[in-house]
Amino acid sequence: MRRRTWLTLGAVLLGSGGVVAYASADPSGGHSARPKRPVKVHGLALKGASADRRELSRTDTEPFSLLGVTWNGGAKRLTGTAQVRTRGVATGEWSAWRALELDTDPLDRPGPKVRGTSEPVWVGPSDGVEARVVRGNGAAALPAGLRVDMVDPGVVTDAETRTGAEPAAFVAEPSPGTTDSGTTDPGTTDPSASPGEPTDTASASPAETTPEATASAPTATPTDTASPDASPSATASAPTVPIAPASTVPRPPILSRAEWGADESITADAAEYNSDVKVMFVHHTAGSNDYTCDQAPSVIRSIYTYDVQVLGWKDIGYSFLVDKCGTLYEGRRGGTDLPVFGAHTYGWNRESAAVAVIGDQTQTAATDATLTSVAHLAAWKLGQYGADPAGTVELTAGATQKNLSGTAFTTGSRYTFDRISGHRDGYNTECPGGLLYDQLPAVRTLAAGPVQGLKVTSVAGGATLTGSTYYTKGAVTVTWATTTPGTLISKFELLADGRAVTTAPGTATSASAVLPAGGHTLAVRAVHQSGRATTTTALSVVADATAPLFPTAPRLSLRTGSVSTTAVPVTLAWKATDDRALRSVRLLSPTAATFGPTVTTSSRTARPGTTTTWSLRADDYAGNYRTASVASTPVILQETSATRSGSWTARSSSSYLGGKSYSSGSKGASLTWTFTGRSAAWVVSRAAGSGQAYVYVDGVRTATVDLKSATTLYRQAIWTKTWSSSAKHTVKIVVVGTSGRPTVTTDGLVHLK
Repeated sequence: MRRRTWLTLGAVLLGSGGVVAYASADPSGGHSARPKRPVKVHGLALKGASADRRELSRTDTEPFSLLGVTWNGGAKRLTGTAQVRTRGVATGEWSAWRALELDTDPLDRPGPKVRGTSEPVWVGPSDGVEARVVRGNGAAALPAGLRVDMVDPGVVTDAETRTGAEPAAFVAEPSPGTTDSGTTDPGTTDPSASPGEPTDTASASPAETTPEATASAPTATPTDTASPDASPSATASAPTVPIAPASTVPRPPILSRAEWGADESITADAAEYNSDVKVMFVHHTAGSNDYTCDQAPSVIRSIYTYDVQVLGWKDIGYSFLVDKCGTLYEGRRGGTDLPVFGAHTYGWNRESAAVAVIGDQTQTAATDATLTSVAHLAAWKLGQYGADPAGTVELTAGATQKNLSGTAFTTGSRYTFDRISGHRDGYNTECPGGLLYDQLPAVRTLAAGPVQGLKVTSVAGGATLTGSTYYTKGAVTVTWATTTPGTLISKFELLADGRAVTTAPGTATSASAVLPAGGHTLAVRAVHQSGRATTTTALSVVADATAPLFPTAPRLSLRTGSVSTTAVPVTLAWKATDDRALRSVRLLSPTAATFGPTVTTSSRTARPGTTTTWSLRADDYAGNYRTASVASTPVILQETSATRSGSWTARSSSSYLGGKSYSSGSKGASLTWTFTGRSAAWVVSRAAGSGQAYVYVDGVRTATVDLKSATTLYRQAIWTKTWSSSAKHTVKIVVVGTSGRPTVTTDGLVHLK
């Protein structure tokens, strides 16, 4: 069973005279089936290799995942280089040398226990360290008390325990007065005693010391004098907690300090508040991007512990943090919805908040998820004070200094900042990294709106596009896309004729509506969380629930062409219309074919002696349709069925219908057929010597037909006649007796019954 501890400090004397100590914080607050490893901090002094150089040779250490180089005096700067390399627990291999950022902000009000620091870097579970610090050319002497401070973030939250985040190097926390082996060390000192400040001179072995050892004995609750960023008034009475104003933008999801495992016992000072938030400063934490998103709480816990237990700050400096998966975390305590006074941007903390992107954005750009969350957070926080994230504002300088671009600031003077600014805009630092800094214009647009890249990608739900107009029976489904993430969009509206007919949430990608009959304009309006709206170009949509018509019903008639015992040439005719737009007419039976909307006839063939139904379907673009049909039977009347007059000679050939025909060159010879039908065709043979014939219909001569042809043709429907309805008719063929070519050869008559 582990001993429940909030803050445990101990020191073990080594035979060499060096001191190894640990400081650990356990926010688990109780027992569990699987004990959670507390946060631990330890430091190693750098030896004075020369006046211009301090070193720490490769050294085995207790487990840690974050480290930085610190020195005595928070107001002192280190000009030069600081590099570290670490040994990974998983691989046992040493990393390449890593340069630490030394251009860190001083605190607005540094206290006596504050240490100067590089940017701490996340290196992942490690158990060995090597370090070197070199003074810059012409720079001031290296500060005293140089050491490497390391933080083991432990495993302190239920989520981490469930996901098995403990590294293999987990060991139970030793109680004060015991060594790691569990045996009592007779040289253990009183935790309340000051172990003394590490020197810059070399010793027999690296001195490992608590971060607090450089000033005075650490206590469970830091005092106000040990809290560099506390206001003087905080020592007198608790500050007044303001009322959180409502924002114009919904609050994004933010994981609380409890959820990332903050040990609240080490930050006993009350939060201090600004009057408002005018600017959101964007930072990066530097260090590595090689963390998994479920390790982000460990990274934050390490930064928090480093800031408080190593540097002597009252709390983590950032207002918020965000990982590469876009998860937002509460930073400095005091209320995410309140204007908490932070320690993040030297000279500008009084009128701002800050969000730090976990990772290094000098060589790697921030992810889309990260940018979206930063934009949402900034829009929400600035929206509490009616500020436009795309706008600018004047801030009053709290320090005389220059920023990275060389702009000089004078205490008390006012300067213009973007509402969403980078750390480097206010201080001489590379932070938030060049690539993330270049992404800030996109963040401002995401935060302020309007929605970008809005376009309609499809109109469905039965709608069909012809030309530039969509046709539908009434129902329509519009799909769209944006480049602005849905989490930053308040709502979408489907507009019909300029009015919203459907409203969808900001994460939606489509909406449906039913339109009344008639022509309409259709558009999509996206409303950003800021209230700014953008609308797509209007589309033309026709709602049509009326089926097409056949003002002229399908009908069949005989046509000229070759006739056989299996195929008779016919013409199928119709007329289809629609009150909006006819799309096509389709032949459904006896065969399939599709015709354009203006086509009204089609040449086909029909089988003689068989009743065939010809079915047509007219479709409009809205999906409405109507069908119509006609049934007909072609009948071949052989020449032998005709009533003859004059002289006719029978001929036999497989080229004739039924193998036989009649031929006559006698002027006035005739053949007469009587039938009931609505269309008729005379079938003949044609050749160069063929003559002419008169055609009488119902006793009236209607045509003179010349059978002459340059080539010999058989079974030719050379003359046709169609009536509006079926009735009894007589067709009579009379030989003209053409000079030099009087012969007429007839092969029969076809009619439609």
